Amino acid sequence: MATETNKKYAQEAYDIVCHAANEIGSRLPGSDSEKEYADYMGDKLREIGIEPVKEEFTVSPRASIGGLPYIGWLGIILSALVYPAIKIPSLWIGMALAGIVGTVWLICSVFLYRTWFDMFFKQEISQNVYGQLLPPDGKYDYTIILSGHTDTSWNWRHSEHAYIYKDKPIIGVLATYAKVGFGAVCYFFLVAVIVALAVIHFGATVGAPFAETILASESYKLFRLLMLFIPVITAIGCAFVAMWNDPDPRNASRGAMDNATGCALSYEIIKYFKENPDKMPKDCRIVDLNCGSEEAGLRGSIAFAREHKNDDLIQNAWHINIDSVADKDYFEVVIKDDWQFTRFDRDLEQMFKDTFQEMNIESKSGGCIHNPVGGCDSTPMTRAGVKSVTFAAQNPMLTYYYHTWHDVPERFSAETVGTGFDVLLGVIDKIAAFEENN
Repeated sequence: MATETNKKYAQEAYDIVCHAANEIGSRLPGSDSEKEYADYMGDKLREIGIEPVKEEFTVSPRASIGGLPYIGWLGIILSALVYPAIKIPSLWIGMALAGIVGTVWLICSVFLYRTWFDMFFKQEISQNVYGQLLPPDGKYDYTIILSGHTDTSWNWRHSEHAYIYKDKPIIGVLATYAKVGFGAVCYFFLVAVIVALAVIHFGATVGAPFAETILASESYKLFRLLMLFIPVITAIGCAFVAMWNDPDPRNASRGAMDNATGCALSYEIIKYFKENPDKMPKDCRIVDLNCGSEEAGLRGSIAFAREHKNDDLIQNAWHINIDSVADKDYFEVVIKDDWQFTRFDRDLEQMFKDTFQEMNIESKSGGCIHNPVGGCDSTPMTRAGVKSVTFAAQNPMLTYYYHTWHDVPERFSAETVGTGFDVLLGVIDKIAAFEENN
């Protein structure tokens, strides 16, 4: 619960969230509405006498998680091609190559957020917007960066459909995971079968004994019979993957929790210290960073880390990534991106845990989680050598409002956002103490 002194900042943060979700609406990576929100946050900085800096970069919105439906469509097409391939065995080789390329892209771009394939997809212009608050004498020994991302996700249809189970969340989660899991199994099984058949038939063309033995076996004849039915099942499963992201931007997430809350809290923290210079940490610079295109594979934070790798903006810096502060029963520090194989800073982790304890915050997630899928903006910053961690108050399970148009401010309260504000002030005090002692 926000203290009386800080309720003003909590309410202002919530008002920013309401404006982002209800007035601007969905803000897909590289879209005009994402730019509108970034400009809005830049204007807010200007209002308090901090001149914002805009750094533009190119982004391929569909090159990462936004392009996941492409894998579904590839699976549907490969399923359909199984039937002519049974009669024309040479087709298996082309199908296998397509399946391998699709799988490599899926692993590298969608799972690991690599930028290697971005050049093959349509590009847009996105932007990072940040402002700096220096000590009165302009001298600082370290930097605290607070960040949130300005963009929102495509509407995840399966999660959205779970809205009918909002009073029975376990059923909703099972329904969502069942569709996605079935689709994933179908796609990978299909590609594995196609690659195996391509190897067998290629072996037969060069006279390989193993291939001739397999093709002449009774088991293979039975398998060919099964292949008349398997593509129907895999096509259905891949259809679930194809419909994962709703392509219509009008249906995209409104991004109240994820992540207007992060941008709003970052701004209110820098405003707090601007208006209360006596509370500013000694010899510290505060940076409010609004990252673009996080939902397109952390492209904004990647661009920021690359842009500033050789200057002092990220030297001797602490980075608090704020991503979704709305679910009052799930305050937590995210300490690792499992898929990105990145462990975040242990000192910041302990500072958040200590602050939760001091504020008597009890969390159903235990106050500490790993990010099990995808990634967050702490990963590029950690890889750039910055002490970073992610702060959230979000149910870590797939819910009807996560990445759907149900992510609206009416679902949560200014009080929860205010608690997040107080947590951040508590952690900043601990960073200041750590710097003073070390």
